[in-house]
Amino acid sequence: MDFQEQLHTLDGLDSAGLYQDDFLLTWDKSADEMRAVLAVADALRALRENNKSARIFDSGLGISIFRDNSTRTRFSYASACNLLGLEVQDFDEGKSQQAHGETVKETANMISFMADVIGIRDDMYIGKGHTYMTDFADYLKEGHEAGVLEQRPTLVSLQCDIDHPSQSTADLLHLIHTFGGLENLRGKKLAMTWAYSPSYGKPLSVPQGMIGLMTRYGMDVTLAHPQGYDVMAGTREIAARNATASGGSFAVTHSMDEAFEGADIVCPKSWAPFQAMQERTDFYGNGDFDGIKALEQRLLLQNAEHKDWATTEAMMAKTKDGKALYMHPLPADITGLSCDEGEVDRSVFDRYRVPLYQQASNKPYAIAAMIFLQKIKDPAAKLHELWDRDVPRWQR
Repeated sequence: MDFQEQLHTLDGLDSAGLYQDDFLLTWDKSADEMRAVLAVADALRALRENNKSARIFDSGLGISIFRDNSTRTRFSYASACNLLGLEVQDFDEGKSQQAHGETVKETANMISFMADVIGIRDDMYIGKGHTYMTDFADYLKEGHEAGVLEQRPTLVSLQCDIDHPSQSTADLLHLIHTFGGLENLRGKKLAMTWAYSPSYGKPLSVPQGMIGLMTRYGMDVTLAHPQGYDVMAGTREIAARNATASGGSFAVTHSMDEAFEGADIVCPKSWAPFQAMQERTDFYGNGDFDGIKALEQRLLLQNAEHKDWATTEAMMAKTKDGKALYMHPLPADITGLSCDEGEVDRSVFDRYRVPLYQQASNKPYAIAAMIFLQKIKDPAAKLHELWDRDVPRWQR
């Protein structure tokens, strides 16, 4: 990474709106603010690659609240906090006083006395995850204004029911690195497509995050899925507006073949139908576990009607020169390896394994950049200071 190039980029950006603010949705951030996140992410990577400490904290907590299982995002958040000098403390709701009736408002204040940032993943239920995060933010604001909290911790969304900002930002970094710059993405065709999975209930926030962010950079983005596998109407509207403003395009099709035809980038990923996710939310809210089981069986049968929605060698041959960049947030359902039939053939996955790992490696830096910009008023000056300070991260 060219550290000086990232500093030069930052000098021309207005990222002041990120300071002391939360990072919940990419489309709530301005073009300059998103570009600053990208620049800081690569600058922080450059510091680490050059064995220079990126610590901006002498002490403090980065609290993580994962209301769904996670590997990559959990460790990416921990890595990001540690890179900046924070210790991570997981908040396990099952082992907390919430199990004895403690309210979320009370919990938000009780865990935040010396916290600098709180990362939350709540992606399971439609209409709940993002709302939980905004409520949590309001409770922290109340605590700070009442003098309970010396400072208000900032929030980072590690995935909600609407968006997955750390994933889409990491994906955008991968595209920038692959194609040699943000400006080189203009005119590229990106296919965000549904793919068959032998499991049910995968979140909508990955495809929604992709179409909500990638349409801002002049790309021709196609969202493809079988009939009935719609995403939220609001995110489609955001994608359409972004595409118009950026000079790109946004289209929806029910043909995987059409989406792959001539594509420069493909991201085939299973997700649950929006309507079904709404049903599941209602069943859980009513404690109707028989309803949940029946819904799961219905959706598995529905998925099985679309096993041809898979990334095969024949499907990849339809892409531009047969060499499109294959992307996936991982873990993928790999035919012949992790399952009998799934999202992607083993031969395709194996060919792109290293680029997929490189894609995933951006997430710690994306999250660290979000935190850095929340905490540092003049990011370019601070990065320059860290570089010149030249404190070794590792005493080799």
